[in-house]
Amino acid sequence: MGEVFRAFLKLGLTAFGGPIAHLGYFRDELVTRRRWLDERGYADLVALCQFLPGPASSQVGFSLGVLRGGGLLGGLAAWAGFTLPSALLLLAFAYGAAALSGPVADGVIHGLKLVAVAVVAQAVWGMARSLAPDRPRAGIAVAALFLTVFVAGSVGQLDAIALGALAGLVLCRAPPQAQAGHLAVPVSRRAGAAALVAFALLLVVPHLLVAGLPSQGLALFDAFYRSGSLVFGGGHVVLPLLQAEVVAPGWVGPGTFLAGYGAAQAVPGPLFTFAAYLGAVAGPSPHGVVGAAIALVAIFLPGVLLVYGTLPYWDAFRTRPLAQAAMRGTNAAVVGILGSALYDPVWSSAVGNPRDFAVAVLAFVLLTVGRVAPWIVVALTALGGVALASL
Repeated sequence: MGEVFRAFLKLGLTAFGGPIAHLGYFRDELVTRRRWLDERGYADLVALCQFLPGPASSQVGFSLGVLRGGGLLGGLAAWAGFTLPSALLLLAFAYGAAALSGPVADGVIHGLKLVAVAVVAQAVWGMARSLAPDRPRAGIAVAALFLTVFVAGSVGQLDAIALGALAGLVLCRAPPQAQAGHLAVPVSRRAGAAALVAFALLLVVPHLLVAGLPSQGLALFDAFYRSGSLVFGGGHVVLPLLQAEVVAPGWVGPGTFLAGYGAAQAVPGPLFTFAAYLGAVAGPSPHGVVGAAIALVAIFLPGVLLVYGTLPYWDAFRTRPLAQAAMRGTNAAVVGILGSALYDPVWSSAVGNPRDFAVAVLAFVLLTVGRVAPWIVVALTALGGVALASL
């Protein structure tokens, strides 16, 4: 668990760029460098977490912690290491200890967007070579890319994964293969079923109790738990839900909400830690540290319960011949989804001129050819963003 916490703390301090970029960081650090599992096993985890509501990158990280750390405590160690740095930074911002404004701050944020381009491009390139190496799977990847381009949002992603699985059943059948990197999940089916039951109860019971109990703490938990339960794709998709939950009832003002959202773009780790800021500034009490803790736990808890409950059944499913064919198609579709995300929102929000393009290419070369550690590339590209802002 100590190894898991240290690995994810490093990622929590350096993983800028949003959920798609986080998957690239995970792959580089934990699959390529540390070899915790192979490409196929990693892609299977990504596909599983794309199917489930909640923050996909945090769910993948939690699953990797469960596998490496030997159970729930390993998953919690991974979650804590990856989540706490950005949550503490946003809590400090809520207390007025940070303010992101001015040309230097804008340049740093722009540089962090450019490094996300390089990280995602590296992930797409590496995963395409291993997961879409032949014509059928390359065709599935391209089809998934087109589908997610023309059907935006989580609907397109879910459709691409489902259609990729169907196409795999037809186009990617092969003799049964032993699963390299076998996902020996240290979670019993009974524990998984208990987690799924807990997810359902927490979705329904607090919402019913809020109507009869004048407890702001319970209302805060219910609002953030439902937001984490009902969103697919994570990241920016949760923002409209959070705005409806905290701005509409008057807990957080619109300007305060947008200020926190701006700060969340400048910190590493999952965007769902925006909840810590909202819990800290929400009114009436509880707020501050207590409100931040309630909101942070509530928004991540449903995704953790869902993936923990599903993992014991996932490994048995993926060893079946038809399941292997479906997963080949699904894995190829994941490559297409990442390719689509490389353009929008990663490329479209970061690269606006030839200078931006040059910095992004340099970061990509440092990662792929130079094998420079991601955190160093992040620092260099942030400085590059400041330099571009001064030109």
